[in-house]
Amino acid sequence: MLRKIRIIAAMVFWVGITLLFLDFTGTAHAWLGWMARVQFLPALLALNVGVVVGLVALTLVCGRVYCSVVCPLGVMQDVVSWLSGRRRRKGHRFTYSPALNWLRYGVLALFVVALVAGIGGFVALLAPYSSYGRIVNSLLSPVWLWGNNLMASMAERAESYAFYEREIWMRSAATLGIAVVTFVTLAILAWRNGRTYCNTICPVGSVLGLLSRYAWLKPVINLEKCNSCGLCGRSCKASCIDSKNHRIDYTRCVACMDCMTQCSKGAITYSHPKAVKAALTPETDSGRRSFLTIGAVAVGTAVVKAQEKKVDGGLATILDKKVPQRSTKIVPPGAASIRHFEQHCTACQLCVSACPSGVLRPSSSLSSLMQPEASYERGYCRPECTRCSEVCPAGAIVKIDRAEKSAIQVGHAVWIKQNCIVLTDNVECGNCARHCPAMAIQMVASDPKNPGSRLIPVVNEERCIGCGACENLCPARPFSAIYVEGHEVHRSV
Repeated sequence: MLRKIRIIAAMVFWVGITLLFLDFTGTAHAWLGWMARVQFLPALLALNVGVVVGLVALTLVCGRVYCSVVCPLGVMQDVVSWLSGRRRRKGHRFTYSPALNWLRYGVLALFVVALVAGIGGFVALLAPYSSYGRIVNSLLSPVWLWGNNLMASMAERAESYAFYEREIWMRSAATLGIAVVTFVTLAILAWRNGRTYCNTICPVGSVLGLLSRYAWLKPVINLEKCNSCGLCGRSCKASCIDSKNHRIDYTRCVACMDCMTQCSKGAITYSHPKAVKAALTPETDSGRRSFLTIGAVAVGTAVVKAQEKKVDGGLATILDKKVPQRSTKIVPPGAASIRHFEQHCTACQLCVSACPSGVLRPSSSLSSLMQPEASYERGYCRPECTRCSEVCPAGAIVKIDRAEKSAIQVGHAVWIKQNCIVLTDNVECGNCARHCPAMAIQMVASDPKNPGSRLIPVVNEERCIGCGACENLCPARPFSAIYVEGHEVHRSV
């Protein structure tokens, strides 16, 4: 019964968190957003004391239940391992292996150093929740969107608009490559040896493993009932049960309860730590048992060289916009500063999935590898949208309201004279000024001595909030004649 409860709870978390990365309507976040906030590393970076204390308490009482229920990457490995067992028709294929403590704690030490030093790329590579988010966002999300667009096409033929199409595009080749390598590596490890990654590489698993040593409830081997058949060790995907010596490595045990199910003699139970010593003594009372209660933790100015341009409209070929070379990258409103963002972001890509305008995409820079940054070729950051701040579980983007959003300056617009079609093609434009929500752009005569000359834009940097509407809606191709340069520290205007 305990194993069934654990499996049901794990599937609820796994499906729920997967939906968070697939949902583009915001519905899932309204109901299931708390699942992202109870992930250990994001909660720690967000200084969410309640969640961290709750997870620590859960581990001290029940062992590494977090790893087998709450962590989506752990559950994914369990699913792959289960499929492997079904495919091979071998239910008892694991063997005990000694803990590689030098590797576990060596990786943990490097992870802590990278976390303190703000080396976001290394942190992002090892963070389990973030790794799972990138796998879903890069590999599963395109398939999900393709299915949605197929339904939208079918619904449109039936004169129904219950579905609407979404653009499918690859945000970052580097992130895609890392997601593919991560998934393939974890799938192979899980297919062959179950929870190898969790007990050798995962920094969260290593931290919780240290705590689970002192867990109130632990699996106990009753020597009076045990017949040394070894089924428990061969069914343990954490490879932590030494059935020959009747020992369990509690730092690696993820409380999956598979061993309890496989033991036909009922020789393995969950008991108070004092009962462990009693169970290993011949005079122990074999009838002494206790149970594990699983509870859900709810909380709760780089100037760009002018390029050949084509103008939107008429019969001209419309080229895709290219990313300008910014001296300073743009991070989302609510991030406060680039430094704060890089120190807290785990590159889980949840904000990238949730962004309705397609503004956020993973960075390819080594210093901030896979961490989101803004660019405006496909859309602009609408002043009324606060979706990214609502879904960030790590505190990298602090939650803000619409009034705050419209007053936060994440950058300022820069006009590139060589690219402006008013001067290069001698046509009227003014798109940037018309669509600026902050009214930070004015059109003035290109020739001060001739009031009737073509009008060109002038940017008021004090009023500009860096939303990118001007950059996105500029008709110059492939580079916009106006682009946004990011700010190291955000301010209110």
